[in-house]
Amino acid sequence: MSDSESVEKLQKIMDESSSVVFFGGAGVSTESGIPDFRSTDGLYNQQWRYPPETILSRSFFYAQTAEFYRFYRAKIIVQGAKPNPAHIKLAELEKAGKVKAVITQNIDGLHQAAGSEVVYELHGSILRNYCEHCRAFYSLEDIIQNKGADGIPRCTKTAGCAGVIKPDVVLYEESLNTDVLTKSIEAIRNADTLIIGGTSLAVYPAASLIHYFRGSRLVLVNKGETSADTRADLLIREPIGQVFERIRV
Repeated sequence: MSDSESVEKLQKIMDESSSVVFFGGAGVSTESGIPDFRSTDGLYNQQWRYPPETILSRSFFYAQTAEFYRFYRAKIIVQGAKPNPAHIKLAELEKAGKVKAVITQNIDGLHQAAGSEVVYELHGSILRNYCEHCRAFYSLEDIIQNKGADGIPRCTKTAGCAGVIKPDVVLYEESLNTDVLTKSIEAIRNADTLIIGGTSLAVYPAASLIHYFRGSRLVLVNKGETSADTRADLLIREPIGQVFERIRV
């Protein structure tokens, strides 16, 4: 099947669907200039003092907070990233009543920036940060600017607090937010079409959510192979932004 034929088939599926849920991963944001973790040039293939999965763990955050933030500011925070055609079209499809929810493994907030309102962030967001002691909220800009004497951002909003500020992202060794997980499962269960895009389906438990799908059409848009390829009613190997920018609302 040619690329144009695949997109037209996806268009037909969208036109015939009334409850679409999109489940996305890092590949959705790479076209916005945000690096992924597992590609040949992703973070897992770069040389650091510790492996990224070690640095981005709960135990490492508390044991070596300064080193965590050195990596976090250098590699996780990407300033100036803008929504790409995939983010934008999903937001338009939501406004048109087609897409009922976006479930994302990404932490960049680009779906909301594009205009999507029903977004379930399985792994949290770099845009939200909280003091570990008093729970005062801090923005991403606060984390960028508030480096402290040792590189660790500390609370300045509550008198005498000085607690360490922690990003509202799910680190390794941490559980997913129960409320977000429950709403994601419910959305997938109620969908007649599930579109999986830009994810290798290698990160659990997030990847296991697709097993709750009971609808009629499963679409997979990803440049590489995934464990769900054989289940897909439509499989597209193109970059997701290039696919969605051709979809008509």
